[in-house]
Amino acid sequence: MALTDQDDPPAPRAPRRAPRRAPRRARALLPDLAPWHSSRDFRLLWTAGLVTAFGSFLTMVALPLQIKELTGSAAAVGAIGAVELVPLIVFGLYGGALADAVDRRRLILLTEAGLGLLSALLLVNSVLPDPMLWPLYVVAALASALTGLQRPAIDAVVARIVPHGQLTAAAALNSLRWQLSAIAGPSLAGVVVAYAGLPLAYGLDLLTFAASGLLALRLASAPPAHDAEPPSLRAIGEGARYAWRRKELLGTYAVDMAAMFFAFPNAIFPFLADDLDAPWALGLMYAAGSIGSVVVSATSGWASRVHRHGRLVVAGAAVWGLAMAAAGWLSNVWLVLLCLAVAGGGDMVSGLFRATLWNQTIPEKLRGRLAGIELLSYATGPQLGQVRAGSMAGWVGVRASVWSGGLACVASVGLLALALPRLMAYDARTDEHARETRETHGETWTAPT
Repeated sequence: MALTDQDDPPAPRAPRRAPRRAPRRARALLPDLAPWHSSRDFRLLWTAGLVTAFGSFLTMVALPLQIKELTGSAAAVGAIGAVELVPLIVFGLYGGALADAVDRRRLILLTEAGLGLLSALLLVNSVLPDPMLWPLYVVAALASALTGLQRPAIDAVVARIVPHGQLTAAAALNSLRWQLSAIAGPSLAGVVVAYAGLPLAYGLDLLTFAASGLLALRLASAPPAHDAEPPSLRAIGEGARYAWRRKELLGTYAVDMAAMFFAFPNAIFPFLADDLDAPWALGLMYAAGSIGSVVVSATSGWASRVHRHGRLVVAGAAVWGLAMAAAGWLSNVWLVLLCLAVAGGGDMVSGLFRATLWNQTIPEKLRGRLAGIELLSYATGPQLGQVRAGSMAGWVGVRASVWSGGLACVASVGLLALALPRLMAYDARTDEHARETRETHGETWTAPT
């Protein structure tokens, strides 16, 4: 019998498509923007930091290059670290105690203004018919002192303005901000210095301080607790004793200092570029590590699902050392740049989980002082590393200074992992300090999906 319209069989269904998992997995790697959406002050602080860091990296390239031009000495360039070291130690510790005792916003604004004034002094010196050498070291020392006062206040503010559960994401976003400026700043500095001279680099740095200061003015006040202890040696000692009791916390400081002391050769990059017959690559050398860090930061969605932070701190530092050793050994400039990028990625992994462990476990009343101690591990290590790299370069050669430092980094980090088992055993889900801090914020542990 013929089929009528009513009798037509239903059209066959299209085959069901498989779930689109790839885009979801890709989204899971992207940075978590929750802190940016939830906190106005975090947005302001992030943007101001981006502007400031961009200008600071211009000076980071221009200052050692100017000393190299005036002296032609690797040791003289490495001495920048020596003159910055003592002010950083003294004012970093004092700045931590100060951040727990005064309005942190006001402290940030005052130190930002001081750093801008120092950039103006560098600009004036650079336009003299015969620029002087000694002001470069004086400015470097004063800038180190102001950084020591400012950095603990900035670090302590983040944990106050960002929810506890978003601190890993905030650390990743802050690192992404820093590294973006670290790529653009040195790369632009190489072009600016080569074609327009040092004064323009210093002038641009001055403008960035003015812009970031205007943004920081809009931050909400961050007053201390009503029972805050005035800054003193006793207050600093209280923070140091707390850090000493927390062996996993102590381990993060020690690993960072060891990695930076042995494998931070940035001060001798001008000489490494000459040794490789690639002076055009100087800016890229300064930027390569930041490129690797950006890759990690831009794919950091996985980081919030990690809970054994200590293991990643150690692994990232070991990658940093191995990559630096390879950079010193290889003679092809493009392979050297690749190794520097890999080193930057390893350092980013280590730094991300150091910051998470600190911010998720340190009590609010001690955040400034512990941030001051953290500043010593974050900044003192590179300063000592510049001295080591410059001295070793003058003794055994530039490339040997780089690869031997990388191997020493790996060995020291391995020994620290063995000596501090609590660092390797740390688990954010069960650690008592992390649990107490979560309860203070009214949060509980939730397994990330």
